Order: sequence, then structure tokens, then C-alpha cells
Amino acid sequence: MEIKKVGEEVEGKMIKSVKNEFGDGVAWYRGAMVGKGSFGCVYLATLKNPKLNCSYFPSVMAVKSAEVSVSGSIQKEREVHNNIKGCPYIIRCFGDETTTGQNGAMIYNLLLEYGSGGTLAERIKNSGLTEFEVRNHTRSMLRGLLCIHTIGYVHCDMKPDNVLLVPNSSEGSTEFKVKIGDLGLAKRENQSKKRRLEPYWRGTPMYLSPEAVADNVQECPADIWALGCIVLEMLTGKPPWDREDDMDAEDVLRKIGGGHELPKIPGNLSKEAKDFLKGCFVRNPRYRWTAEMLLNHSFVDGLTDDEGVEQPLEVEDINVVDSILLVTESDDEFAYYSEDWSGASEDDSLGYWSEGDYEDGMTSYFDEEGIFKVEKSITVISSTIDGGSDHIIDPSVEVPSGSPSNNSPKCPLSITIPAGV
Repeated sequence: MEIKKVGEEVEGKMIKSVKNEFGDGVAWYRGAMVGKGSFGCVYLATLKNPKLNCSYFPSVMAVKSAEVSVSGSIQKEREVHNNIKGCPYIIRCFGDETTTGQNGAMIYNLLLEYGSGGTLAERIKNSGLTEFEVRNHTRSMLRGLLCIHTIGYVHCDMKPDNVLLVPNSSEGSTEFKVKIGDLGLAKRENQSKKRRLEPYWRGTPMYLSPEAVADNVQECPADIWALGCIVLEMLTGKPPWDREDDMDAEDVLRKIGGGHELPKIPGNLSKEAKDFLKGCFVRNPRYRWTAEMLLNHSFVDGLTDDEGVEQPLEVEDINVVDSILLVTESDDEFAYYSEDWSGASEDDSLGYWSEGDYEDGMTSYFDEEGIFKVEKSITVISSTIDGGSDHIIDPSVEVPSGSPSNNSPKCPLSITIPAGV
């Protein structure tokens, strides 16, 4: 769900002041609109009485709003946030509230952390990133994905537009750190879908994995493929797929889903970066590296750790009663197609092995079904954020704190897993 920016500058952001059609909240004023997407609109929000309410909410928030009748995607996002509370690498949710619009319509509002640094897409477009920045941002995204995957969800729409930059107070690190946002298309892992006559997938085509295009399958490995596309775009400043002048959207989908072609990795990248991308760009999802495996890769390992720097806010849900879903929609109703296409060419690219080059030698490193099984032994972060939710996390599932435990099992990273499967 791409957010399109409009208008004048407030807190370093280009936004537009608009008429307050959706009304104010109990404790906050609705400010200028900062974005608009298929889900609804995003506004800045400030507290009505900062001195009185500073212990409950931050001084500035982002409010995602839509009429209740069409707010299914935002409510789905709220549901996912209920289950992924406390992860410092995912945009925080401070609660939800209904307001009354000027026309009497009932408006659903989701109160979220405000990414004052903009989106990663804007950062890539405005100025190039150093490899040091790329490595830091990549590690944060991996930790966020580990949180999402461990709790049993798949993001399904990882792309630079859905990664937000927030100020980083960690010394020796980057000015901003990234957090994963926009969970409206997330789905539960291994969730069965109704059979459809038309191709069906969630997210943005440019970042879709081969199995999503060819087989309509989107599980955790699909997020890793999309992450590789984001990392490649951060390193090169260009989208992941080449696009010739006569190539349309269907041609790009055929390129992703058919054949054996992969995004081109420039030969001038560091050895660590190229090897990391090869772990992401494996066509067969069974052999694709997991978030936990990639966190042990030399490309992101050994960086200055920013864990423990950010102190969770003591946030309470503004609702007097427990939050409930006002509209029930099937997960299958949140798919959509994007027409935002761009591409790039890169002559100096890295070759890949074919499936026959290594299949016999690598099979023994996988289980009977060809899938890595990595135990996750990670501590739960307790938080008062969004208290009072009626969504209870299964106690048998341990929520990651943002990075693997020092005692967690190490993956056999000495094995070279070539891409191109």
C-alpha cells in the first residue's frame, strides 16, 4: 500500500493542510494529511493537553483513518499489532478509536508511531545510502521480520515504501533507524485460501517472489525474497528488476514467475553483500535462507548493537472498553494489484548457479521436505503498549526481542547456498 506524499513542510515532512473531515479523538487533534493509499488516509495527530497526557501518548502520532465500512485493512493491521507487541523494529501501535466525521459517518482510526524521517523509498530516491547504512537498516528489517515470522505471520508487502525511518539515539550508528510498517496485508502463515480462477497474491509486483507469481504461494520465504529486493535497491539506488522500454507489467511478472532469471547483482558490491543477496535470491523457497540464518551472516553481524536504547513508552489504549473488530473481512479480500512499475539495467552483474550444479551435494543439509528447521529460543519483551487487548498470544509461542539469543543455535553458514534454484 504505497503512501503518496503531498503538500507543505511540517517537521521536515512535505504535507498538506486539509479540512478536518474525520473529526478529532478524545485526547488528540487531527492535523494535516501526510499520506493517502488504498486503505484510507494518514494524518498527523497532536495531543489536546500534552502536559496532562504525555505519559500516555507521544507528542506526535500518525493516525490511519477510513470509514468503518471500508476499514477492513486497517483493522487487520490492528489485529496483527495486537500479536506483535513490544518489537522495537516494527512501528508501534498506540490503540484505536472511532470518531464521527462531518457527514455523520463513523470513522475508524489507528494510532501509530510517526516516522519523522519519511520512508526508506524517499531516502533511496533523495540520496544514495552507504553500505554501512544499508547493513544497519538490513539488520533492523531482519529483526522485525523475525518477530513477524516467529509469531506466525507473513508480512506480504515488504517494500521501501512500507519501511519507515525514526530517529536513532544509539551512539556510533546511523541518524535514523528503520522500522517495518503497514501490516494491513499481513496474513497468518500456512493459511488456506479459497481456490480462485484468477492469479491471486498480496503486495506489490516488483517485490513478489517467484512462488507468489507462479503458484500464488506467500509464506515466510516470500518476505525474505522481498527483503533481498529492498537491499539490492538500497545498494544500487535502482529497482530490483530490469525494465526495457517495451516491457510492460505482464512481462515483468513473466520474468519473475517463469524461467530461471534472477535480479542482477552488480559485481562491484562487496563480497559480503553479494553473498547475502544470493541467500535471499533463491528461486526455490525451500532453500532460501531464513531471517534467523541471515542475521548470522557477516553482512549484518558485528555491527554496533542498538538494542536496549529505545525505551518503550508507557502507553494505554484510549478505548474505555476492549478493542473489537468493527468489520469482519476475509483475509482473501485484501489482495490488490499495483501499476507502479519501474526498472533498471545493470551490465556488470553476478552469475548464478543452476539447480543441477548443486542439488545432489546440498540435499543432505535439509530435512526430509527440504526445509530448514531452526529452533527459536527468544525472550518475550513485556510492554504496556496497547493494554487491554482481547487478542491473547498463545503462550506456547515465544516472541522474539528483535534479535536472536546468544544461545540460539547457529546455522551452518560455512555452507555456500548458491542462488538460482
